[in-house]
Amino acid sequence: MNHSIAAVVVLVALLSACSTTGSPTASLAERAFAGSSRPVSTAIVEAMAGGLIARTPGVQLDSRERRRALEAEYRALEYMPAGQSVSWGRPGGSRGEVVAGSPYRVGSQDCRQYTHTVYAGPAVRSTRGTACRNPDGSWTILA
Repeated sequence: MNHSIAAVVVLVALLSACSTTGSPTASLAERAFAGSSRPVSTAIVEAMAGGLIARTPGVQLDSRERRRALEAEYRALEYMPAGQSVSWGRPGGSRGEVVAGSPYRVGSQDCRQYTHTVYAGPAVRSTRGTACRNPDGSWTILA
């Protein structure tokens, strides 16, 4: 009986070190803010160089909408489990959602593929890309 209890304890310890929810580098405290309206730092948003939203043809956003869209991209990449969307928008304006895939590692960087869908009036535009996380917490959009 003592051996089976010890085996269970070891198994639980090993499994608790493996998690696929959220970013592989995000802390529990950071994940708690994933759905909040807490603003993302300007430096992190600027480091995204316009994100996928800038690469979505035919989408005209004002500066507030563009900021919300970039913050949604960051939150999806940094905090969200694969397949869970982060929505952005405001009543009467454009809106959208960002969905990131499972994190994976390329060399020493954590990367994720993701999709950004924008609903602007009757038009629906969707763009796919890949981003990798930098050591400072920002994400670089690759494609």
